[in-house]
Amino acid sequence: MDRFKLDRSKLVAVITGVISLLLAVGYLVLVQILDFRGDMVPAPLSTLVGLLDPALALMT
Repeated sequence: MDRFKLDRSKLVAVITGVISLLLAVGYLVLVQILDFRGDMVPAPLSTLVGLLDPALALMT
């Protein structure tokens, strides 16, 4: 049974590796969900012009 005994540094490394793998899989799942929603369409330019009008008025 002594060969399965982990010292503290190895235990921390294993736990860190497991957390890293969980984060990586979670990220891949999140990307797949966001990608499944469809194409990303940019906002219409009329919205952008409406947002910039006050800034342009201050500059002139």
